[in-house]
Amino acid sequence: MDKTVTVNDKMQRDYRYALSAPIGRRFDHDFRPELTPKQMLALGVFCGKYLTDCRDEFPPDWFTRAKLSPEARDCSLNYFGVDASQPLSVWRNKGWIHPDDPRGWFQWYCRYYMGRRMPDEDARQIKRWKAMKRHISQVRKHCEPGNPMCRPRQRQALLHWAYDSRII
Repeated sequence: MDKTVTVNDKMQRDYRYALSAPIGRRFDHDFRPELTPKQMLALGVFCGKYLTDCRDEFPPDWFTRAKLSPEARDCSLNYFGVDASQPLSVWRNKGWIHPDDPRGWFQWYCRYYMGRRMPDEDARQIKRWKAMKRHISQVRKHCEPGNPMCRPRQRQALLHWAYDSRII
């Protein structure tokens, strides 16, 4: 099963990682994302700017319906049409970026989904993913059922973390 992936893109040169689990399988029992990376890209996340220069690393079918903006961020591509992201510089300053995943959580998730396992980093990122559940409670508390446009920034942020906020 072990396969090595070599990454050469704008943010990493000759970065290598091993795939030790089948794609989309053998997730940690505490990690149950509601959306795959392919689904997230098709829905519209990160203002279309994520993974635009590193398609070769991931399956081509992830990009067949992806809403991407190679030149600049275009938040109209987001499912909820709003910007729900903090700049990467904020993530770096807060210490949320692991050197192996310089683009952040979604890059980690894509690589985890592909089958890369890094036990300590996986545990840290899964803990961060679980902490996003508080936003689901906020949406439920403040929004009428059936109103998908209530709290669009929170719902978009949840999409960024593989929670399907369209169904809350």
